[in-house]
Amino acid sequence: MSKELRINRLIPLSLSLLIVVFLCQTLRASAADDHVYDKPEAFIVSQIKGHMNTNSSIRDVVNHPSFKGFGQFILPLENRAYDRNMQLSRVGSLLPYHSHVEPEAVVDTINYMIDQMAEGKIIFYSFYTERQKQEYPAKRNTGLFFFKGKPEAPFAIVCPGGGFSYVGSVHEGFPHATQLSKKGYNAFVLHYRAGGEQRACEDLAAAISYIFKHSGSLGVSTKDYSVWGSSAGARMAAQIGSYGPSGYGSYDLPRPRVVVMAYTGHSSFTRIDPPTFVVQGENDGIVNVSTVDKRVYAMRNAGIEVEYHKYRNVSHGFGLGIGTGAEGWTENAVKFWEKHISE
Repeated sequence: MSKELRINRLIPLSLSLLIVVFLCQTLRASAADDHVYDKPEAFIVSQIKGHMNTNSSIRDVVNHPSFKGFGQFILPLENRAYDRNMQLSRVGSLLPYHSHVEPEAVVDTINYMIDQMAEGKIIFYSFYTERQKQEYPAKRNTGLFFFKGKPEAPFAIVCPGGGFSYVGSVHEGFPHATQLSKKGYNAFVLHYRAGGEQRACEDLAAAISYIFKHSGSLGVSTKDYSVWGSSAGARMAAQIGSYGPSGYGSYDLPRPRVVVMAYTGHSSFTRIDPPTFVVQGENDGIVNVSTVDKRVYAMRNAGIEVEYHKYRNVSHGFGLGIGTGAEGWTENAVKFWEKHISE
């Protein structure tokens, strides 16, 4: 066999080997990428940089370098199947209990958080110790997002809803906290464990205790703090208003100065509940509006200050209410809180 013939036969073989190696590397990379979602604490950070847009994917958000270690908590992805290539233009499909979800508003909020990180600000804190997480691994699925206001200003802690099956922070957590921060208040958004009201309230109590304990390093005042909640999150806010953090296994700390509640059918209260601000859509298909009416009436009869706003043609889970009759409700809620902040 001639030397030229041997070379000609070797070329196709070499090309075949190169193709096999390439395919193996591609599959290995794909498997590694899948592994990112199995163990979110061990992110393989992508090379994505800069801002998101509505064409960005879930993968882009979770793997964004700014969110390393907590990107899995930005979007409501708890224990659910989802397409990691889904674009943010379809983010509303991740929030089945919510309405008026504006993809552009979600993107703006995420980009604001990216900018905060670019300025060197810490925006995420884990409030459970490593020992607590080892004892109860589900506590790894918790954390506090921090939207910093003026030094030593009072703080608000915001509890998004989601029927205790997911945490809708991008719609009724981060946007609220952004507004509060821009007004000079320190705002935290709680990412709590899905699965039920009791454990969610325990997480809220633990988070409040963490803020009190670390108020100096966080630069926040613990006087006259407020708790905000929407839907399931409003139930949590109401319970802490009634029983304080100690009622859910935490330290004996002051109850919130004010509770802000959006669209929930929570009916119970105590005679020592703090002043309460309530908003509700009249077209709510999840909450029985008469339940809200009766609770407000009973609280007022018990001598508790309540400010109550109902909005026509507004359904459940409206968030900031952009484009609805509820738009601007957070401004009124802030004014209500400010009435009760001591000089």
